[in-house]
Amino acid sequence: MDHAFATRFAQDWAAAWNSHDLERILAHFTEDVVFASPRIVELIGDPSGEVRGKEALRVYWRKGLQHLPDLHFTVEDVRASVDTLVINYRNERGRAVAEVLTFRDGLVCHGLGAYGPEA
Repeated sequence: MDHAFATRFAQDWAAAWNSHDLERILAHFTEDVVFASPRIVELIGDPSGEVRGKEALRVYWRKGLQHLPDLHFTVEDVRASVDTLVINYRNERGRAVAEVLTFRDGLVCHGLGAYGPEA
């Protein structure tokens, strides 16, 4: 993965989130995606903090978008590795968040969200 791809992906990813278009967001992910976040525990009550599959991700993010109608992401930094990128961004409340996304065949197959302290 090169940095140009990572930057383009991060811009498109943020634009999808900021549009609040769930299907546009999910278009970046494989059908068998695994995603982990402490927000999963809060929003859907799964103590594992993990969802498996695009349909489970759809359920989780649908609740998230309903819960946060003013959701907005501002990308601050993007880092690229072999098959993984890290998007450092601020959410609508100014909280620092890192999204770590691993790719397979051009789509995200594994991801995790990591949150800084409340702003």
